[in-house]
Amino acid sequence: MEVKLWNDKRERELLESLADLYAIIKATEKLERAYVRDLVSATDYEAECLKLISQFNSLSSSLAGVVTIPRFVEAYRLDCPAALNRLVQSGVPATVELRAAASSSAPASSAASAAAIAQCVQSFITAMDAVKLNMLANDQVRPLLHDLSTSMGKLGPVLPPDFEGKVKVSEWLAKLNKMGAGDELTEQQARQLNFDLDSAYSAFMASLPSTGL
Repeated sequence: MEVKLWNDKRERELLESLADLYAIIKATEKLERAYVRDLVSATDYEAECLKLISQFNSLSSSLAGVVTIPRFVEAYRLDCPAALNRLVQSGVPATVELRAAASSSAPASSAASAAAIAQCVQSFITAMDAVKLNMLANDQVRPLLHDLSTSMGKLGPVLPPDFEGKVKVSEWLAKLNKMGAGDELTEQQARQLNFDLDSAYSAFMASLPSTGL
């Protein structure tokens, strides 16, 4: 007798999303252990970790109201403490935390805390993810860019006033302020915004001191 796991398309999509969530958590746990054991380079670890964090954030947002992460972990008996710390508590790769800690302890940047830098990284990731997911309405994009601008503003000496990310985000906010709430970015504008955010993020990461890893 055939056992059906779902009755309709909606149930099927939900189960597939839960399976993806399970896979992301397990993959992150393995990645964290590999990094601790020096089985993966810091560069490769950071790239993969950022991708997993981005996927986790997108998926958990889509499942909000349907399942909570603690209940999911309990229901499926997931023993993944490192993954949950990285995905839920931290929200940024360990390499970013280390650079943030190094930056906050440097004399020239004592005003910037590791937490503020980590928050800025998360703001960058959230904004970039939104654009890639075609969340292009003004009332969707502008709050994210405003949060990013605020996060960068809290970093004091780490990011000078003429830092390209600050300049570009300010320019985009000025454009969006002239648009209606429901107006959407064109395909060309979305492409340019994605490029500007990606460039600004790369410049931001390069501005943080190296940990020597």
